[in-house]
Amino acid sequence: MTKLLVGSIDDIDVKGSRTLRIQDKYIALFRLSDGEVLAVENRCPHKGGTLSEGMVCGKVVHCPLHDWKVDLRSGKVQEPDEGCVDTYEVEVDRSSGAVYVKL
Repeated sequence: MTKLLVGSIDDIDVKGSRTLRIQDKYIALFRLSDGEVLAVENRCPHKGGTLSEGMVCGKVVHCPLHDWKVDLRSGKVQEPDEGCVDTYEVEVDRSSGAVYVKL
């Protein structure tokens, strides 16, 4: 597993997102209202909507194309829809604010 420095916690607004590309992976980082940072594949499994452009509610992001709801912890789409996106482990160094993604 590779741990990559991808930025600072201050780079991501609360209830906002930041996107990055690592090799052939497009990843969306989300900073939740409680300060937790989660990372998922930046593509809805339905029609490929860009999840980083969706609205975050709790620990779920709503796809901007057709409002599919993707759980940011598990990557699973909420019923009645079906599908899943890849999730990535995130580590935040609370002393420096550095954000790392593990691949």
